[in-house]
Amino acid sequence: MAEQDKAARAPIGSLAMIWGAARRYPGRLAGAATALLISSAATLAIPSGFRLVIDRGFAGGGADIGRWFEYLFLIVIILALSTAARFYFVSWLGERVVADIRSATQANLLRQAPRFFEENRPSEIASRMTADTAIIDQVVGSTVSIALRNAVTGVGGLIYLFALAPKLAGLLLLGIPLILVPIIVMGRRVRRLSRASQDRLAAVGSVTTEVLGAMKIVQSFGQEAREAARFDATVEAGFATAKSRIRLRAVMTAIVIALIFGSIVAVMWQGAVDVAAGRLSGGSIAAFVITGGLVAGAFGSLSEVWGDLLRGAGAASRLHELMTAQPDISPPAQPRAIGDAGRAQLAFRNVRFHYPTRPDLAALQGIDLIVEPGETVAVVGPSGAGKSTLIQLAQRFYDPDSGAVLLNGVPLNEADPAAVRAMMALVPQDSVIFAASARDNLRYGRWDATDDQIWDAARAAHAEEFLRALPDGLDSELGEGGARLSGGQRQRVAIARALLRDVPLLLLDEATSALDAESERLVQDALARLMQGRTTIVIAHRLATVRAADRIVVMDGGRIVEQGNHAALIAQGGLYARLAALQFQEGVAA
Repeated sequence: MAEQDKAARAPIGSLAMIWGAARRYPGRLAGAATALLISSAATLAIPSGFRLVIDRGFAGGGADIGRWFEYLFLIVIILALSTAARFYFVSWLGERVVADIRSATQANLLRQAPRFFEENRPSEIASRMTADTAIIDQVVGSTVSIALRNAVTGVGGLIYLFALAPKLAGLLLLGIPLILVPIIVMGRRVRRLSRASQDRLAAVGSVTTEVLGAMKIVQSFGQEAREAARFDATVEAGFATAKSRIRLRAVMTAIVIALIFGSIVAVMWQGAVDVAAGRLSGGSIAAFVITGGLVAGAFGSLSEVWGDLLRGAGAASRLHELMTAQPDISPPAQPRAIGDAGRAQLAFRNVRFHYPTRPDLAALQGIDLIVEPGETVAVVGPSGAGKSTLIQLAQRFYDPDSGAVLLNGVPLNEADPAAVRAMMALVPQDSVIFAASARDNLRYGRWDATDDQIWDAARAAHAEEFLRALPDGLDSELGEGGARLSGGQRQRVAIARALLRDVPLLLLDEATSALDAESERLVQDALARLMQGRTTIVIAHRLATVRAADRIVVMDGGRIVEQGNHAALIAQGGLYARLAALQFQEGVAA
């Protein structure tokens, strides 16, 4: 909350991030600046043209008036071409800057540890990556250009007004501080509301993603009406914030425009007196009126543009938080080499750990465990015992609170996390299938694999038959979350992916828990091939799947309470024996 308040108080500084991205393209910036100056100069030349038409064109009875209208047409052509060039350059910069910011943000997100995504919902992050970058696109591609054009036109117009009629221009200038005061004072409130409005928009995107991703559950439990009401409440909250922002901007715009044009009317009144007294020519007062209108319009629109800049600054500050977030898990300055990449010994030395989001509950308490190279160790126990936490720490998604996790004798916090994970392959309970081709999903852990190697892995994982039956084979799109595959097929794709990775340490986290009997048989057979010659940790609820393990580790309450093979643990009559009795009795009853 403190970070949000800080961003709300001084978000304009966040626009420096946008400038930093834009200045990587100096040629386009120079083109935009040149076109901007030319278009503003051409705009200000139009009143001068009308002055010449009135003072000189009519001076000789109108015989030479065509020459001065030709001059005006030339100015219009220059204005049209320079405006088109300005539009092209700033629009190009807007799209390019947004693309670069999105890429930089995504690259930094990929460096973050799981803790970051526990504290920052992925759906909200996705909203920032879309809605906030769209605002930045508008700011860079339109708002900043308009603001600069108005500023240049306003300043240039004031200079020309002083050249035409210094006294009138001086009177006009006195009104500018009156205009700036409401912009500054009310702008602070607009800034806070702009930030809040973006947060509300992110909440809408978050609810949408959550509900659509769980549509089957929503409909199964008949919660369509409640979810619609929850979404409506979120939308209405966003609308209420937007309404407050719009109302305040409308009031600010009314005040600024009233002050601007009120000042102009007063000045024009004085100008009319000077023309009547012969102190100003008709052409000069006409040029002054037109230029004064341009200056008034320029400074008047700045109040509206200022609100858009504040929205852009709020969006930039939110994205800046994502771009500058430092990962909890990062390589040390001089990482140690793990060595002997063909074998893997994994050791836990007196490891204690609490999840950051559950600091009062110990996930692991004094774990001592060594998994020798080539050994298969099954870890069993009731839910919440800490089994999956072992895998989380083994992959260094978290660091232990005390103790150490070692791979081939090297503490993981002294090694490069990428090097640690390069020695591991994971088969999770819920297989992650990307909305991509079968080929890309299979080679995800080894991108340079050939099709022959992919088919070999698919064959070993009992996945070849259904993959070849797909309409386009390996080129077939599997759909979001692997929608075109069954649960067992998705799991066999995950096993083939791990086989293809061909690394010495294998982590199996409930790899068969959600499968039917036929699928489980095929997956078990594939896993047996995958585990050959590899150091393996198997997390399982179904004890029938771990009987053949070299060693079974029983966990409860974050501690190791028993170790041994299946027969020895049954003979001990402890927790494993009780769990086995329950499961095997249920199996017989079923």
